[in-house]
Amino acid sequence: MAEYATFGLAPATRAGGVLPDGGYQAHRDFLDFIVDGRALLARLADVDAVSPLAADLGPSIFTAHVRRLLLDADPPLADGRYVLYGCPECEGLACGAVTAVIERDGPDIVWRDFAWQTDESPDLARDGYPGIGPFRFRADAYRATLERLLADGAHRTAARRVLLVGGRAAVLARLAAALRSIGVGAEITRDAAGAAAEELRTYGAVAFDPAVGEDERAAVRAAFAAAGSDAVLVEPLAPIVPLLVARIEQALQRTPDDRRPLTALTATTADARVEVSAACRVRLTGYRLDRLHRVRAYDLLDARLEPGPHTVPLDGRLGKRAKAGAYLVARTFGDVRVARVGG
Repeated sequence: MAEYATFGLAPATRAGGVLPDGGYQAHRDFLDFIVDGRALLARLADVDAVSPLAADLGPSIFTAHVRRLLLDADPPLADGRYVLYGCPECEGLACGAVTAVIERDGPDIVWRDFAWQTDESPDLARDGYPGIGPFRFRADAYRATLERLLADGAHRTAARRVLLVGGRAAVLARLAAALRSIGVGAEITRDAAGAAAEELRTYGAVAFDPAVGEDERAAVRAAFAAAGSDAVLVEPLAPIVPLLVARIEQALQRTPDDRRPLTALTATTADARVEVSAACRVRLTGYRLDRLHRVRAYDLLDARLEPGPHTVPLDGRLGKRAKAGAYLVARTFGDVRVARVGG
């Protein structure tokens, strides 16, 4: 008999954002499957997908997904196959999904025959995941983990809201619209110091317009501290909307650092250093404002990286004025990081 694997769940995030081409990527919070202490999604390189246990689902749909994983409901696909990860934008099978057979074997639960599936029957020889599974779980521990979701509503998460503080209406309005397009609530204020503590505690992050002075920022920080808020305070960056969205997404990141694909991003004017915890495709984009305050974006890297640190040369690739204030945004499936060049 195969050895038993441990089964657990942990919060995870598919980071949303405004892409360099102007498109949008939806943000999704979900619960990932933790097998033998490691996130299952991290073993599936270059898969942009979320589990069925997503935070933004209605209670009835979420419960139905849990019941399926408990084998208390019929499988949604032929041959006893269940969706473990699906498209974060539409969840349709045509976009592709990671599926597996989930079955009872005596007193145990077994997950086996993992595959990338786009139609009714996957070709395991072509689309299977060799080396992933089978996993044998003790049924009592497996069921207890999933049933807790039904008992305490553990899938519900706090509203994803950001408070934007500043007086430049045009910049903040564009930023708020971009955040809302990826599922992040955003409100604009000039002064948060007098707001009720209950209201301040509903925000996950606070972002400042660069025009807001240090005294005003200090007053806002004091108000949030007095309210007992754990909101992340995002210090001012250049007024570049895709950059600001990425920094706010990083601030709202719920996945523990030891389970994030991107573990580090630093940059000098000579090179960028990117570190990843698992093989994944990474896009690295540079941003700066030119002398006329126009946004300049630079595609610096789009490649699959193996686990570990990587160096990307930057000499001359961000223009002659990179030292005047350039930033890098690294994105991979489920994660985003921002770094200032030379910072």
